[in-house]
Amino acid sequence: MEYRKIKDEDNDGGTLSNDIENLRGIGFSGVASVSNVPPREQAKWKRKTVVTVALTFLTSSQAILIVWSKRAGKYEYSVTTANFLVETLKCALSLAALARIWKSEGVTEDNRLSTTLDEVIVYPIPALLYLVKNLLQYYIFAYVDAPGYQILKNLNIISTGVLYSIILKKKLSDIQWAAFILLCAGCTTAQLNSRSDHVLQTSLPGWIMAIVMALLSGFAGVYTEAIIKKRPSRNINVQNFWLYISGMAFNAIAILIQDFDAVMNKGFFHGYSIITTLMILNHALSGIAVSMVMKYADNIVKVYSTSVAMLLTAVVSVFLFGFNLTLAFFLGATVVSVSVYLHSAGKLQR
Repeated sequence: MEYRKIKDEDNDGGTLSNDIENLRGIGFSGVASVSNVPPREQAKWKRKTVVTVALTFLTSSQAILIVWSKRAGKYEYSVTTANFLVETLKCALSLAALARIWKSEGVTEDNRLSTTLDEVIVYPIPALLYLVKNLLQYYIFAYVDAPGYQILKNLNIISTGVLYSIILKKKLSDIQWAAFILLCAGCTTAQLNSRSDHVLQTSLPGWIMAIVMALLSGFAGVYTEAIIKKRPSRNINVQNFWLYISGMAFNAIAILIQDFDAVMNKGFFHGYSIITTLMILNHALSGIAVSMVMKYADNIVKVYSTSVAMLLTAVVSVFLFGFNLTLAFFLGATVVSVSVYLHSAGKLQR
């Protein structure tokens, strides 16, 4: 894993992760003048904004669809087969997008599927990391309850920031680090309830598994960004195709290990419903949105997007499931909002 080489090639290719820095000196007098921003930079910002907003709304609806997909509090369908179909659908959508590009632009060096082994061999790594993380989720519940797990998941925010700086060598300002810590604190505060104190009584194995899961998730995300940006001119749909092929392979292995008997006895699509289908579609579109954020923005944007999505989910749940918003939620939402502002201000002041 030549991370330094990946980073150097990323810088040579002129990635979009430093868009804000590129705009310094263009004419800030409190707010940048849009007329002073080159058309190419405006197009980059528009594309980044679209994929970030799409990711936020798609992620916010994921938890709602998952809850709706249950019957009597249980999943009647196989979760592993659903994950496999998500990867399959993402792969099909990427191929469909490529077909349109081939028809309009022709086949070029950057959008052809044929590639070298050196380029393809890195794509299974994040897929394997996510598979291990997902398997750990089944075991961590032996040491912590569901509300506690949601709080411990916020360790992923810090791990992403640390690994982002170490692996990609992207320096965050002091204000941005403060904003990142506030983001973690705000998300945790928003999730507090009467049973949250039990998190402090989590046993050592539970803490170790939570930390390992956070590191795996953060590393997988940062590594994905590194390999996607290693070749900036490479069409994102080609990169997605190889990512999702790897995901299909590992999820097929998960089916064989975990649900082989159930699939053979009840059928692959046993327990599926319209809501399940919508959930799979949502997860597929969310996955594509994540990869596009990795391509045109970075992991930091993804973390903020998914954190805001968590708050949106809670608000929507008030109307759909009678969820009661607590004082802790409003305080947490306020802290998250301050964090978003500080992160943006920190970029402009670097």
